[in-house]
Amino acid sequence: MGKFLVKTTPTGVKFDLLTAEGNVIASSEVYKTEASCMGGVKSVMNNAPRANVEDQTVEGYETVKHPKFELYNDKKGDFRYRLKATNGEIIATGSSYPDKQAALDAIECVKKSSDGAQIVKGEE
Repeated sequence: MGKFLVKTTPTGVKFDLLTAEGNVIASSEVYKTEASCMGGVKSVMNNAPRANVEDQTVEGYETVKHPKFELYNDKKGDFRYRLKATNGEIIATGSSYPDKQAALDAIECVKKSSDGAQIVKGEE
């Protein structure tokens, strides 16, 4: 089971989703309030387990309804993903991965880790 680590930054509040092993697999934007950040956590918990993957790395890719994970290539050519809620807003982003399968594996890990994850406030 994963864990959401909610922490205060110099400009607001954000969360990281951690695997059971403690690795960060998704991060949020910086929210102005803790209440907004907790709304983001709940949105990931609700949307990630049921989100399909829209593979934007292939030509002529099929558009998928929200909620969805968008798999795409960044400027360096690495694979990245972002989770969008039912309203189309980005609610979490992942790190970059050198190969597609690693990014797809990370998406599956986000789905599993977010379902029923513990919420922890502060630094570890």
